[in-house]
Amino acid sequence: MKPLSVVIITFNEEKNIARCLESVKDIADEIVVVDSLSQDFTKGICRQYGVRFIEQPFLGYIEQKNFALQQAKYDHVLSLDADEALDETLYNAISAAKEEGFPYDGYTMNRCANYCGKWIRHGKWYPDRKLRILNRQRGKWGGINPHDKIEMDPETSICRLPGDILHYTYYTIDEHIVQMNRFTTIQSEAMLKKGKRSTIFHVIFNPLAAFVTGYIFKRGFLDGVNGFLIAKSVAYQTLLKYVKLLQLQRKHNVT
Repeated sequence: MKPLSVVIITFNEEKNIARCLESVKDIADEIVVVDSLSQDFTKGICRQYGVRFIEQPFLGYIEQKNFALQQAKYDHVLSLDADEALDETLYNAISAAKEEGFPYDGYTMNRCANYCGKWIRHGKWYPDRKLRILNRQRGKWGGINPHDKIEMDPETSICRLPGDILHYTYYTIDEHIVQMNRFTTIQSEAMLKKGKRSTIFHVIFNPLAAFVTGYIFKRGFLDGVNGFLIAKSVAYQTLLKYVKLLQLQRKHNVT
């Protein structure tokens, strides 16, 4: 058996953090919470669970998660967001992998979203496979902010685990709208820095493609009204992202 570190980044997560910690407290050999100077009771709740609590001003999603990864005592790390938790099947699968000494470099698993009180099991939001357990000597966080992802070194071994990360996304539609606006601003700025470009074609056709893919081809319609709202929101978020990128290109005279 090899020890497992669980790392979590937080900011004003008093609504979610206890559920997350409760789901991992019996499987973790240590829990590290890196907090972006929360102003609510996040710190107090974490202290009740005996976690190692580190306060670090926010560096960006990718940068903050890599900082948290570096704080872990052990090489094998499970990385979660505060609004996530393990279901029983995934918990048992991780326990079994731990008993085996984590023979693979990384482990993927599905993530199931709870949207305004309903579980979403179709469309672009499911199965939403994520790589969340890794040997930190063989990988790190990458991607484009705010859509971070773990990127493994070449020729690493990856295993898929059964079960779901339970993702408690938005409690209200208002929360979702606010977050979409914030995320698309961050994403468009990151895309510009990466050399990505937007055109009128992207603005017109990419949102349409996103809706059709999620709602029809990935059967988002099976999730009822929420499935429709999510497909529309994915299309709208795609529109915002490319419109904001186009505005940034014009502002900075970038072609």
